[in-house]
Amino acid sequence: MAWLLREGEVVAAVEIAESLPARTRGLLGRSSLDGALVLRPARAVHTFGMRFPIDVAFCDAQLVVIATITMPPGRICLPRRRTRCIIEAQAGAFERWKLNIGDHLELKA
Repeated sequence: MAWLLREGEVVAAVEIAESLPARTRGLLGRSSLDGALVLRPARAVHTFGMRFPIDVAFCDAQLVVIATITMPPGRICLPRRRTRCIIEAQAGAFERWKLNIGDHLELKA
């Protein structure tokens, strides 16, 4: 387990999916998510087979948030330019965390 930080403050607990099998599995089969899932490398995601809507943050190589969207189940998003990793959380989490475009995030083990 790791931590997602913004300006040195913990935003959420995160799981990091770096292997192809872990990224492919993602959130499939789960009915909820506490914290967030970091997919890296990744440029796009889908929600086919998901049981709940998710917030998605597209981040560049320095973990700066370049775009965010909320996706209901059964959708696919287009790849975003400059995206190197994606952060997924249960829909509504980014609003609670006050996550914004331009935020510089960190991952701490």
